[in-house]
Amino acid sequence: MVEAVSIDILSLLLVLTVAWIFGAVAERLGYPTMMGELFAGIVFGPPLLGLLHGSALLSNLADLGVFLLMVFVGMEVDLRELFRLGPQSLLIAFGAFVIPFGLGYVAGIWLGVSVGAALFLGLAMAATSLATKSRILADLELLDTRIANVLLGGALASDVGVLVAFAGVDSYVTAGALDPAEIGIILGKTVAFFAITLVLGYRFLPVAWHHIERQRERYGFVDRTTAFTFALLVSLLFAYLATLADLHMIIGGFMAGMFLRQADVEPDLYDHMHTVMYDLAMGLFAPIFFVTVGFEIGFGVFVDSFGILALLVAVAFLGKIVGSWLFALPTSLTSREGLVVGFGMNGRGTVEIIIAQVAFEAGVIDQSMFSILVFIAIFTTALVPVTVTWGVRLLERADELVYIDASATVHD
Repeated sequence: MVEAVSIDILSLLLVLTVAWIFGAVAERLGYPTMMGELFAGIVFGPPLLGLLHGSALLSNLADLGVFLLMVFVGMEVDLRELFRLGPQSLLIAFGAFVIPFGLGYVAGIWLGVSVGAALFLGLAMAATSLATKSRILADLELLDTRIANVLLGGALASDVGVLVAFAGVDSYVTAGALDPAEIGIILGKTVAFFAITLVLGYRFLPVAWHHIERQRERYGFVDRTTAFTFALLVSLLFAYLATLADLHMIIGGFMAGMFLRQADVEPDLYDHMHTVMYDLAMGLFAPIFFVTVGFEIGFGVFVDSFGILALLVAVAFLGKIVGSWLFALPTSLTSREGLVVGFGMNGRGTVEIIIAQVAFEAGVIDQSMFSILVFIAIFTTALVPVTVTWGVRLLERADELVYIDASATVHD
């Protein structure tokens, strides 16, 4: 027993160490830390060196990691900002979702996979990564440009749309067949989940937070740690409600994160809650998730399924660009600006990998398709800094890089 615990602790130590080193290297090179963590799992795990292996402990911590990560992603979504988005961002978000989703689904059916697998493939193609966009735009000093504001708004709306669609696909796959009665029950549970979380998020959470803050002012015994504990309890409650509705717990975590942000928490309490959630997710549990994802990747796809890999990479890359560009044409953006926005929307990052992992664990896709989807996330994310930099230079040469007044309304 003691020996088993010792091995688990050593395994955890080694996983976090390689994740930290490779993540720091990736960040130094201008890429998200999750890419370094994935490579750490590939290099030191079964795909290459075989020095690290999965375990029950790592699996449980990885599940907790993806849950906390989705709570944090939800906390990055400002619902009020989402409702204030103008037609430009919403139209582009729609195009960046529908076109790649449709192409991914058609590609899956053409390849002969099940309908459920094709739906997950479409979702993976439609995914995007708000965090990746923010980092790259900041590094390129483009946050005060029109394309940056449209891009971030579109990514924000797209993230929400993909995860809502994920709930629907998850419900369909849970039903297991085209049984109208069963699908009706699953759909009813899904609608009930969103209705209950909306009531809790808009009615219960603000009242609860105000009560906590009053107790803090009156008695002084409610500190920032207590507030974070309450936030964690809310997140777990939402995750439990999601599982009762036969949805994945990450949907509950995402919804909880969104409503925690909207609850008008006292700034110092919210900042502490946000910081601790970030540190727990990004500094401890999410790295375990990404390293263990790397354990599951098989390089055999480059030999056995290289044609499928190349096809799906092309579908993912071109689908997101074409979708964003086409739906940018009716807006006030120029054609070149629409193209650059498409380049920026192309990085899938975290969300696609989570969708792929959920589908893999549910047995909807096999290891080959799982590996392909992870490689797509890596390829498309790696190309974003290169293509956006090239696109910005194109806009500068055409004198179409439009800067905006920071005090002005940017989503017009």
